[in-house]
Formats: sequence, C-alpha cells, structure tokens
Amino acid sequence: MPTRSFLPALALGLALVVAACGASSSATSSSSRAASAIVSAAATSTTSSAAESPAASPASSTGAVACTSPATPTMAETEGPYYKAGAPENADLVQAGMAGTPLALTGYVVSADCTPLANARVEIWQADSAGNYDNSGYTLRGYVLTDAAGRFSIRTIVPGEYPGRTEHIHVKITPDGGSTLTTQVYFPGTTANDADGIYDPSLLLTMSGGASDLAGTYTFVIGG
Repeated sequence: MPTRSFLPALALGLALVVAACGASSSATSSSSRAASAIVSAAATSTTSSAAESPAASPASSTGAVACTSPATPTMAETEGPYYKAGAPENADLVQAGMAGTPLALTGYVVSADCTPLANARVEIWQADSAGNYDNSGYTLRGYVLTDAAGRFSIRTIVPGEYPGRTEHIHVKITPDGGSTLTTQVYFPGTTANDADGIYDPSLLLTMSGGASDLAGTYTFVIGG
C-alpha cells in the first residue's frame, strides 16, 4: 500500500520538473530570437547604407573593405580656418575627463579600382563636444597610418555644433607618395545637416553600436 501511494507522487514530481524545464527552454529560445533580430536589423542597416553610397562603403563582416570598382572618388571639401600643421601621430585622441560621446572612427583608404592604399596618412581635427577647437595645442588633433589592408582606426568623440555648422570631422588623406585629399565627414540623422552649406550626403559616416561603443565608418576613395 505505501508503495502504490508513492508512485503517483513520483509521477507528479517528474511532470512538474518537465514542465519547468520546458518553460526555461522556451524563455531562452525567445531571448535568442530577440538577440538575432537585433543583429539582423543592424546588418540590414549597414548593407543598405553601403548600397546607397558605393564611394563610402563600410568594412564587410569579414573585415575586408567593401568596394565596387570603379569607385567614385571621395568629394573634396574646404579645409576651414582651424587646421593646424604638426599634429602628432596618435590613434587615441580621448583624454582623461574629456566630455562627449566616445567614437571609434574607422575605415579604409583605397584607389578608384578598390586597391587598398597602405601607409596612407589619415589626419583629423575637430571641435570638442561644446563646439570649440583647440587652437593653442593639439587636443582632438592627430593622425595615423593605414595598415597593409588600407585600414585605419582613431578613437575620438562626437564633435559639437558651432554657429553655422553641423557636427563634422575634418580629414586630410595623404597616400604614400600621392597628393592630399582634404574633406570632412558627417553624422546621419543630425538635424543641422540640411542647413549647413558645406554638408554633402556622400560624406555621411555609416554608424553602428550604442552610446558606449559608438562607431563611425567610411571608405575614402582616392584618385579618378
């Protein structure tokens, strides 16, 4: 008699364990689908930007430059009044205690036939988060050289606006032994873009990440 009473209790216990495991599995599966949807949406956004602007194609998921030959040369723009020669070689322009949203500015330098240009000098200068330039020193000014794949990476911040201009970063690209391209890059979704007489949509960065890992990518195409 005690044995017969124990068996139904054991069956009920097993049923509860199975139900609990099923619920846990369902929650995990739902979480994975949500994460996959976020990754898929980010990938779709990047792909669309590349298709709309071949001259500004971002890096592909394999780490190789996405470029279709013949690529449209990157548009030149004014140097502006705040350029200062002699900037140091520096891949990290963010100083301790600096205000602003950190930004990883990355990309490639290639020729019009999509050949990566190694040892190209990529120099940037920009305003701080309040829209001010350092004209006495070299804060938020520096350069790097591209690697064998034509790739560069600079850590900086998102610049602030100042009267008459939208958010932008000045860039000089000097290929090894070649002529310098002077231009600017811009941020998508900035309301002041359309009111800026210098802004051009072909120079928009492809953005990804969030507030803590924001990244902007651009491929600079040199020559015709």
